[in-house]
Amino acid sequence: MGEDFSDSALVLLGHGSTLNVDSARPTYQHADALRARNLFAQVEEAFWKLEPGVSAVLRGTFAKRVFVVPLFISEGYFTEEVLPRELGFAQRVDGSFETIRHDGGQTIHYCGPIGTHESMTGALVARAKDIVERHPFPSLPRTENTTLFIAGHGASNNENSRKAIEDQAERIRANGEYAEVQAVFMEEEPRVEACYELAKTKNIVMVPFFISDGLHSYEDIPVMLGETEKRVHERLKNGQPTWVNPTERRGKRLWYTASIGTEPFIAEVILERVREAAAR
Repeated sequence: MGEDFSDSALVLLGHGSTLNVDSARPTYQHADALRARNLFAQVEEAFWKLEPGVSAVLRGTFAKRVFVVPLFISEGYFTEEVLPRELGFAQRVDGSFETIRHDGGQTIHYCGPIGTHESMTGALVARAKDIVERHPFPSLPRTENTTLFIAGHGASNNENSRKAIEDQAERIRANGEYAEVQAVFMEEEPRVEACYELAKTKNIVMVPFFISDGLHSYEDIPVMLGETEKRVHERLKNGQPTWVNPTERRGKRLWYTASIGTEPFIAEVILERVREAAAR
C-alpha cells in the first residue's frame, strides 16, 4: 500500500436516508471490507441523515491521524461547505475550507469525494461488464458493438453533478473500448429516456452513477426507460429487480445495472483518496 496507516482512523461519510434502508448499505459494505484488511487502526461509519452523525463520530476516534472520506458523487455545496463546517474545519478568507485541522494530539484530514476520482472510471466499467456477463442473452455482447450510458441526476441541486458524470463518460470514451459512451440525466438534457435514439448500436448498457440504490436508481430510471410504474412496484414488493436484463425496447437490447456505490472496486478509490490526503 505504500504508506503505513496503522496509526490512523478511517471515517467513511455517507449521506444516509430515513426513507430508504438501502442508502447506508454501500457505506457499511466498504467499511467492512476495509476493516477486514487491517490497514487502519479504526474504520468507522458516519452519516448526514443517520446516526452516528457527522460531527459525533470524531469523538469516538482515538488514532493520531483521522482520514474522512465522503462517499459522494460530486464536488459542490454539500462536500465543499456543509460537511467541512460540520467537521469543524476552518473557513478560509475566500470562503473555502481547510482540509487539515489539529485537535489536541490528533490530525484530521478531509479527503475529496470518491465520485470525482479518476480511478472511479474502473468501477463504472467493471459494473458495465459484470451485468452483461451475468446476463449474456442471447449471447455475450461485444463492447465494440455496445453503447455505454452513464446516468446521473443532473444539476438541479448541484452545479457540479453534471460535470462529474460527463467527466467519467469522457474518460471511458477515451479508452475506445465501447462503440460510444454518453452521459444522460434525469432532470437535464440529454434525458435518460433518449438513450434509445442516441445509441447507434443495438446493445445498450446503462450504469446509474449514484452511491446507493434508492428511489432514483431502482424506481425512477426504470420507468423512464419504459417500464410501467405498476410492474416496478410489483417487483419491489416481491423483492425482485425492477429491470429485467436484458430488456428489448424500441429495437434495442438494454442492460441496466445497480448503482455504482456497491461496486467492490470502490474500496480502492477510497484508499486513493486517503493516500492523496496523506501526501498533502
